[in-house]
Amino acid sequence: MKPLIAPSLLSADFLNLEKEIEMINNSEADWFHLDIMDGVFVPNISFGLPVVEAVKRKAQKPLDAHLMIVNPDRYIDAFRKAGADILSVQYEACTHLHRVLQSIRDGGMKSGVVLNPHTPVQLLTNVLAYTDLVLIMSVNPGFGGQQFIPETYRKITELKSMINEGEHHVLIEVDGGVNASNARQLVEAGADVLVAGNAVFKSKNPAQTIAGLKKIASW
Repeated sequence: MKPLIAPSLLSADFLNLEKEIEMINNSEADWFHLDIMDGVFVPNISFGLPVVEAVKRKAQKPLDAHLMIVNPDRYIDAFRKAGADILSVQYEACTHLHRVLQSIRDGGMKSGVVLNPHTPVQLLTNVLAYTDLVLIMSVNPGFGGQQFIPETYRKITELKSMINEGEHHVLIEVDGGVNASNARQLVEAGADVLVAGNAVFKSKNPAQTIAGLKKIASW
């Protein structure tokens, strides 16, 4: 499978959000990545359900929502109604992760679990069968534009081995500091989905940057 590219709208120009959405629609990108922050689980506030609903009305590709919030189980149905196709929750925020992942699937969405940089992949052994996607954070969540953490490569490789050994059907997504200089190495380590924010939206030609990432990662 060719790697998927998911531009993160956290880095988009919100004064021209419709234009940014159309750019992604017409680009080689595969998903829209939406970072939902509550100012409690992470030290920042991004956007919530009204923005997700607005994006859904214009988006022609799946919405990949990452909840960086406390008590995410309270909002599963709300994000389903808002239009999320993939809903990922933080491992560190879920006391009953198994139940949360089942609830996401029961709502007709793909289930995802997210690991902060300090969280080992081995903790997912008992939930991979209920997971469609694992997002490995390659920066500490909460802000865009951070420096990529090199230990991410090892985590991806370890997780890929766990998935293959258990014969699970789980995609590995990476978010944080992803750009043209590390895209190929991330895919070689085992990543299936690359989230890119600043690398895309701060470039002179975002659509061309997306195409470049797709090409580099596919080599």
